[in-house]
Amino acid sequence: MLPHDTIASPATAAGMAAIAVIRVSGKEAFAVTEKFFRPKKRGVKISDAASHRIFFGDVMDGIEQVDEVLVSVFRAPHSYTGEDTVEISCHGSPFIVKKIMELLLKHGVRTANPGEFSLRAFLNGKMDLSQAEAVADLIASSTETAHKLALNQLKGNVSNEIKKLREELIGFASLIELELDFSEEDVEFADRKQLKIAVENLRKKMQQLMKTFQTGQAIRQGVPVVIAGRPNAGKSTLLNALLEEERAIVSPVPGTTRDTIEEDIIIHGILFRFIDTAGLRHATDEIEKSGIERTLDKVSKARVVIYLFDINELNLYDVNNDVSRLKEYASPDQTQFILCANKTDLTLDESKKDFDDCLFISAKDHQGLTEMKEKLAAPFLEGMQEAGNALIANVRHFEALQKADDSLSAVLIGMESNLTHDLIAADLRHALNYLGEIAGSIAADDLLDNIFRNFCIGK
Repeated sequence: MLPHDTIASPATAAGMAAIAVIRVSGKEAFAVTEKFFRPKKRGVKISDAASHRIFFGDVMDGIEQVDEVLVSVFRAPHSYTGEDTVEISCHGSPFIVKKIMELLLKHGVRTANPGEFSLRAFLNGKMDLSQAEAVADLIASSTETAHKLALNQLKGNVSNEIKKLREELIGFASLIELELDFSEEDVEFADRKQLKIAVENLRKKMQQLMKTFQTGQAIRQGVPVVIAGRPNAGKSTLLNALLEEERAIVSPVPGTTRDTIEEDIIIHGILFRFIDTAGLRHATDEIEKSGIERTLDKVSKARVVIYLFDINELNLYDVNNDVSRLKEYASPDQTQFILCANKTDLTLDESKKDFDDCLFISAKDHQGLTEMKEKLAAPFLEGMQEAGNALIANVRHFEALQKADDSLSAVLIGMESNLTHDLIAADLRHALNYLGEIAGSIAADDLLDNIFRNFCIGK
């Protein structure tokens, strides 16, 4: 699977910059670079240099100087890819980068595909598949918690948990496989009661790991939060107050917001995507009807719904009716509802007594917003704390765990039904394969293509 040609690509973003880095990896990396790199110190050859050395010199196109550069040398296997690697640090002119790439291609180097450096690192055993995916997440991380999540995965925390589960499972599977070798003698090496207990315990560990997925996904991709309620409840005012800028139009005329408005806010290191929506009411205007349909569609995809209501206008019966309607569209397992009474600056405290488990705010005066932010972030921060360093955030990992769990469930059913050794062994093998896919000990070409083609060029 491992290609043997030499590849190169800019490792820094395109555009004008102070410095750009071009990475070259493969068995010809040193020889090719020497064809156009002239060290300032005479007699120096990078092909003879020890690993992790940096040389100052000129990139030459024939007798024409292209740029003064630094060339970093990394010898296999002590490089990112595990191959001989050169990194050329030049001035960040797009023309200079293009010129150096042309020189590399002229001397037989191929342009790297997206993620090909990381693919080679995986194939050369420098990292497992889960860690390779964490590289892309680390680059894409935009918040403190997303960065921490990706860093933990890059360190191998998820891989280590999966490895422990797989090692336990290999122990069970080996005993069953041994029984197959002695099937004619009808010998049992694995005590069925102990095996059942062991498989059940293993499933509990896997299910505990799967429970972290919702928190992991929210931290990795951001939390969609829908602000819903009747017209003039103060939804746009609330969005503006949270953003601390006039993003949404605020008007006393009901039905002003007819489309969704989305903005990102980071709270305690977690990205929340707030969505201001059209007011919920019986509308006759076609445009407003369309806006309400979009509101309900956003509710169906939200992780959190803030139901905002004017405490001076609605009673408990009205609030419960509206929330019940919204819950018909929301995911019962994933969506958290937060009841939020607005315009408390215009009411007496006696009005609050009917509403239990409700936040009381004044979006206009920015009162109660701190409490709202704390309530929003709390479940995700608690989920991170409970999960520790092993948090499942990748859909592929979650689906593999689900399939492994289903296979172990089939093992238990098979033992209850007194199925033959070969059928139980097959289900154990399936579970092992699914767990192996996470770290990449078992990886098909199409799986690798699907993962690495989403990487940025140069990584």
